Amino acid sequence: MSNQFNSISGAKRSLHVQVARDIARGVLSGELPVGSIIPNEQDLCEQFGVSRTALREAVKLLTAKGLLESRPKIGTKVMERSYWNFLDSQLLEWMDGLMDTDLLCTQFLDLRKAIEPEACALAASHATVEQRIELSELFQKMTAIATAPEFDQESWIDIDLQFHRLIFSSTGNHFYLPFGHILTTMFINFFIKASHEGNVCLEDHKNIYESIMAGNAEKARAASCNHLIKSQF
Repeated sequence: MSNQFNSISGAKRSLHVQVARDIARGVLSGELPVGSIIPNEQDLCEQFGVSRTALREAVKLLTAKGLLESRPKIGTKVMERSYWNFLDSQLLEWMDGLMDTDLLCTQFLDLRKAIEPEACALAASHATVEQRIELSELFQKMTAIATAPEFDQESWIDIDLQFHRLIFSSTGNHFYLPFGHILTTMFINFFIKASHEGNVCLEDHKNIYESIMAGNAEKARAASCNHLIKSQF
């Protein structure tokens, strides 16, 4: 595994983040197999052209994401996939181009089906006046984009993301907040595939919106379930 990394000493971004990204992509691609011991500290410092401090910060970052584990006298080992934090936005970004996008979107849709309907129900019950006003403004923009003579996918993805992010923020439950901002990367990838050729399910979004605005938790939950069941990409 020696000499597989390029020197990044001239990189503009934080050195330890760049080092962490390169090692992570080695792990995610399988180039650094699960259970293997990555090259030692001295070798990695030479390969990347960075200091021990930068390398140690990178390893610490990857350990926090569940990719690596360091043990005295053993070295730094690549952890099993079950330990990887797939809800980490940075890790999702580093996966780009390395994993089957269709598979990731399918798995992400399964997660949404388990979580998002309840988020809509909670939003219907707990959204503040200000959040309901914002949701109304967002839905009006969604309608304008969806019904325009020429469909603008980029604008739709942006407004759709804001719409769903606001729902999670409106639950009144702090544990739902990560699904409103940490998963932004995955939401974008999903929406790009889901909105191809103008397939935006405006009526489904309208049902979710109207149920939340009416404060009807059961209808909001059902509308979300219906939307996710029909989702395709």
